[in-house]
Amino acid sequence: MWRGVAAITLLGLPAVPVPSAQASAAPGVITVREHVRHQEIDGFGISQAFRRNELLRALPEAQQREILDLWFDRDKGAGFSILRLGIGSSPAGSPYDHMVSIQPEDPGGPGAPPRYVWDGDDNSQVWVAKAAKEYGVRRFFADAWSAPGYMKDNGDDKNGGALKPEWRTAYARYLAQYTRFYAQEGIRITDLGFTNEPDFTATYASMRFTPAEAAEFAKVLGPVAKGVNLVCCDSFGWKEAKAYSAAVEADPEARRWVRTHTGHTYASPVDGPLPTTRRTWMSEWNPNGGTWDERWDDGGGYDGMAIASAVHDALTLGDVSGYVYWLGASRGATRALLQIDETTRTYHVSKRLWALAAYSRFIRPGAVRLDASAADPSLKVSAFRNKDGSRVVEILNTGTTPVTWQGVRGRATAYVTDEAHDLAESEVTGRTVTLAPRSLTTVVVRG
Repeated sequence: MWRGVAAITLLGLPAVPVPSAQASAAPGVITVREHVRHQEIDGFGISQAFRRNELLRALPEAQQREILDLWFDRDKGAGFSILRLGIGSSPAGSPYDHMVSIQPEDPGGPGAPPRYVWDGDDNSQVWVAKAAKEYGVRRFFADAWSAPGYMKDNGDDKNGGALKPEWRTAYARYLAQYTRFYAQEGIRITDLGFTNEPDFTATYASMRFTPAEAAEFAKVLGPVAKGVNLVCCDSFGWKEAKAYSAAVEADPEARRWVRTHTGHTYASPVDGPLPTTRRTWMSEWNPNGGTWDERWDDGGGYDGMAIASAVHDALTLGDVSGYVYWLGASRGATRALLQIDETTRTYHVSKRLWALAAYSRFIRPGAVRLDASAADPSLKVSAFRNKDGSRVVEILNTGTTPVTWQGVRGRATAYVTDEAHDLAESEVTGRTVTLAPRSLTTVVVRG
């Protein structure tokens, strides 16, 4: 793969081209091959669907601002650049976890004039979207868990069920209207999804599509929602998502409209790219667990180290361009990034936030992933070049001993995230970085 390709080793030091058979033996702890380029990055983000924003709005204003800073500020927090919104399907007055529909009642059949309603708030999602926009967020991904129940064969927005064929055009117009309502509020929906986990029946809002049905509906929605990137299909596992991507790619008209292929990683982790040349996103995941855990490295499977490793694998194994975490904040025994206590009106921050922030704050939209490798198998390494020319190397030291990386070139700054540090600036002394055990080190080189 690298035969005849000039390499950049130790972050900026030119190296003699290495034949592919000797590439694994290239000198240096870390090697970044500047001219071997992979996917372009769209960004990193969170979802606050299912009315989680109402938890945030119940807090005092000062704490609201602190949480928004943690999500979107590039100096104080993660600098997320994608916000995923939930398109509601339930009637008003539904249980807390359900999102309210813009057309809760059957207008009189699929051919009847629509009777849309809009309150300008959308379960506080508009409020958070406007705040995100003020921080510079430009990527707003709206996704529907289900069509309204009257459009489905089970008559319910919950418990799976399928979209009735005669309602396809009306459902497409319903989704397009949602984007127009947001445009009225000054928010441009850039990415639009019509299904969430179409291969999983949930007791909450859910709707089934086979891969072939999803591809067929993409051909209906695409012409109706022109000007918006069409997203499909948010399968509940990465391996399972491959069947949906394959179905879209096999249909020339569906392939024309679907610009971003998405998958979740609940049923199966990222193990390789989806079968498409389009952009791909890991669009929803948080790990299983039954307690609130703020730790960086406790082996529980949902600590900061686990999240950092999952992001690394998605970027390097799956070639994903976007990574969207579930959720930004929630309550109780959540694996969200933050926990909000409704009783005490306080919040708590987990190390999961800082694991994501190490990537999202420094790897900006438009960056390109560069080929990178490490001589030490305990190091998980990825590298990126931003549009402004800065380079970012992410090193997750999974071992129990420190590793010294010598020969760093340029104006480099290192940021350490571990049990005791949250993106703490670390010295690059004598062009050397010490990679602490069980830590994530982000090295940023400018110039």
